[in-house]
Amino acid sequence: MTDFESFLARAERLLDRLEHFLPSEIETDWDGIAFRWARGRGLARVPHPHGIRLENLKGIASQVDLAEANTRQFVNGHSANNVLLTGARGTGKSSLVKALLNRYAADGLRLIEVEKKDLTDLPQIVEKIEGRREKFILFCDDLTFDQEEGGYRELKVVLDGSVSTAPDNVLVYATSNRRHLMPEFMSENLETKYLGDEIHPGETVEEKISLSERFGLWISFHPFEQEGYLEIVHHWLDHFGVKKKRGAEKAALQWALNRGSRSGRIAWQFARDWAGKEKG
Repeated sequence: MTDFESFLARAERLLDRLEHFLPSEIETDWDGIAFRWARGRGLARVPHPHGIRLENLKGIASQVDLAEANTRQFVNGHSANNVLLTGARGTGKSSLVKALLNRYAADGLRLIEVEKKDLTDLPQIVEKIEGRREKFILFCDDLTFDQEEGGYRELKVVLDGSVSTAPDNVLVYATSNRRHLMPEFMSENLETKYLGDEIHPGETVEEKISLSERFGLWISFHPFEQEGYLEIVHHWLDHFGVKKKRGAEKAALQWALNRGSRSGRIAWQFARDWAGKEKG
């Protein structure tokens, strides 16, 4: 045996031992409705998906209508768009996506949650679900990118821009606090050129806009006014079976003031606290 052959034999034995310490690939349980991508392992079923319903989403009726219409088209096999949900925190962006899953799961809709750090695996994810009869939403929550961060180009390819197109059973729904998904800097405005009456943004700005423009549907969310916030508070108080509501509105407004925000999330947190105290 030559030295090279001896080296290969030792390397093979070492790899055999290391295999016992490597995570094994997950056998996907396709009976689930929600999944998470586990890098190096595959699609893991989410055992207890969030049970929120569209009926629980108050104060965002127009946003619900837009997202539901697009999702219904998708589930029914018609053309539909990738969706970017942007705006204030806690206003129902991710809750809307989860509620759509619960509404259309019986019609074959499925959701795969993909963390930003795993976006580089998008080609592998698409390969696993291509050709299946279910309709899959690839869900990226709280999506923002820094310059040259991994996953940026892979997402662009899945959305639009590759020689091959994404499968008909795949859409991307993403939430973000930034409309263009990337930070904006004052220096980028210096790249802007003026030709007569026309304004031409610089290449850096154009590159950032090009990603968000690959989402065919933009849905914007805004902070709630006081009346809308209190409507959500009352909804969740009813949901939690609260009987004594005297003083609840004043306490809810104080709760929001202490947190510096009036949002659906803040209203839900207040109602949980109020209900717990009543029953405690």
